[in-house]
Amino acid sequence: MPQATVHLLRHGEVHNPDGVLYGRLPEFHLSELGQEMARTLAEHFRQRAAYGARITYLAASPLERAQETARPTSEALHLPVHTDQRIIEAENYFEGMRVTQAELRRPRHWPHLVNPLRPSWGEPYKRQAARMAEAARDARLRAIELADGDFGAGGPEAILVSHQLPIWAARLSAEGRPLWHDPRKRECTLTSVTSLVFADDGSLLRVEYNEPAASLLPGAASTPGA
Repeated sequence: MPQATVHLLRHGEVHNPDGVLYGRLPEFHLSELGQEMARTLAEHFRQRAAYGARITYLAASPLERAQETARPTSEALHLPVHTDQRIIEAENYFEGMRVTQAELRRPRHWPHLVNPLRPSWGEPYKRQAARMAEAARDARLRAIELADGDFGAGGPEAILVSHQLPIWAARLSAEGRPLWHDPRKRECTLTSVTSLVFADDGSLLRVEYNEPAASLLPGAASTPGA
């Protein structure tokens, strides 16, 4: 099999005027800036394809913000958007709340804060990394299959539109680093691209990181989904 790349794309900015941790809640859509970010990413991938990249597979988390981020790329590359439940946002106890220092001091929340290494407030990091890795492996194989022998210059490519924490957990795991971390230090900005480059035998060659919409980041909302 050829070398292949799976791009883990974080969604664009979300309309979230109340600043809540939206997690898996429905009806959180891209803001106007988020839509512009999505169009910028679509142009980024369109240009890659124009220069010989063989992008053959596109999938997104079922959540609205991921589906809406994927849509312009789908139109630019003429690819359908497949929905993959495995790349959904992480579960989080604080979903729907404004996570402030005052809120965290409430005794009713303390049982969910006792183990930041797992973490105790949500889906274990190991589970997130495992489901993301499985989805990436399957996307690699699907990209190769859909390329139908036309592998392009660098091998077939797939795009998975997901969320910050699952992408970061996947990257930490791929790089052999501890999964527990300071959320403020994640390198996974809005519409950033974390690329897993696989060798022809399916082993991971390297991880690459890119911010094609970096010019749109200043002033963007920073409230994470999880």
